[in-house]
Amino acid sequence: MGVPEVVRTDRLGPAEIRDILALARAADRADGALPLSEHVTLRLRPDDPAPVDHLVVRDQDGTAVGYAQLDRTGDPTGAEAELVVHPDHRRSGVGRALVTALTTASVGIELRLWAHGDHPSAAALALDLEFTRTRELWQMRRPLGRDLAEPTLPDGVVLRAFRPGTDEQAWLDVNRRAFAEHPEQGRWTSADLAVRMAEPWFDPAGFLLAVQESTGRLLGFHWTKVHGQPDGVEPDGVRREPVGEVYVVGVEPEAHGLGLGKALTSAGLRHLGDRGLTRVMLYVDESNASAVALYRRLGFSRWTTHVQYQRAA
Repeated sequence: MGVPEVVRTDRLGPAEIRDILALARAADRADGALPLSEHVTLRLRPDDPAPVDHLVVRDQDGTAVGYAQLDRTGDPTGAEAELVVHPDHRRSGVGRALVTALTTASVGIELRLWAHGDHPSAAALALDLEFTRTRELWQMRRPLGRDLAEPTLPDGVVLRAFRPGTDEQAWLDVNRRAFAEHPEQGRWTSADLAVRMAEPWFDPAGFLLAVQESTGRLLGFHWTKVHGQPDGVEPDGVRREPVGEVYVVGVEPEAHGLGLGKALTSAGLRHLGDRGLTRVMLYVDESNASAVALYRRLGFSRWTTHVQYQRAA
């Protein structure tokens, strides 16, 4: 068998997008971990304004068996990428061909490559191609039972739901300050927020804001999310129980020390539990010791690990 052919394009058609999403679902079923992040999945859209590169490997029937996305919009000195290979086409050179194509397409800049699930095959390929393991993102989970703590808010602070059309700019401002040192979250723009608010899963009732009662000033937030269909049946016909997510929790830096992070997290967990969900997950950098400690105190345990590999320019 020869080296798999990698086709590179800056736009995908609707049929190609469906094909790649089906490929991702097949990998998820085999590995127990989504192979593409939400950010990458949103960039599949043909109307997405960001200039990203789509790299596809197809079989003899034209079906996508490998896909990679290269994003150079966040940092002029570097690029980020993610990839997925169909379980039935692994160990046939597809992954290596995609990583080689990504490396060729990012000559002269740093390339950061995510591997979801921390598979030994990804680690071996990274070693062969001279990538260094530089970052770990943990997915943590816990059951949603009756032991959910009642949130305790500071005096003068109340919770309310996000109001579309009113709260966007205030939220973006607090999010930017709360995640000033975060490599992804702190760079969110109004377009990033709008595209997620347009997603079927968006529910303002689960986007909780902590505000100063006397002034209405936004002090913190807990944006929750639900993965999966309400009836538990996915588009591929597979039945999966929906899972809640602690999507983003952020606190205005000036409000640190008031216990808002714990209170907001507890409030979001109770909201998800009230919806009838039995499990909840979140993502946190392994290096964020204070956040990991908080989530452990709230009953979370590490479920899986996502690894970022880096290749110097």
